[in-house]
Amino acid sequence: MKFNIILEPDDDGGFNVTVPALDGCFSQGDTEEQAVENAKEAIHTYIEGFEKLNQIKSRPDVILKEVDMAL
Repeated sequence: MKFNIILEPDDDGGFNVTVPALDGCFSQGDTEEQAVENAKEAIHTYIEGFEKLNQIKSRPDVILKEVDMAL
């Protein structure tokens, strides 16, 4: 699976990374290479969260609900 990532230089050094296809998935690194590796880990963790959610949804003995939060 391939994902586009956006690397932006940080004012304090290093790079910030966002993954446009995965809302809220971001990372950073001191070097471009480190930022890319950290982005891969962030993508993996993000997708792993979906897999866990699907496991919960497939269990007939649990009730899954969404809640609204005011922050």
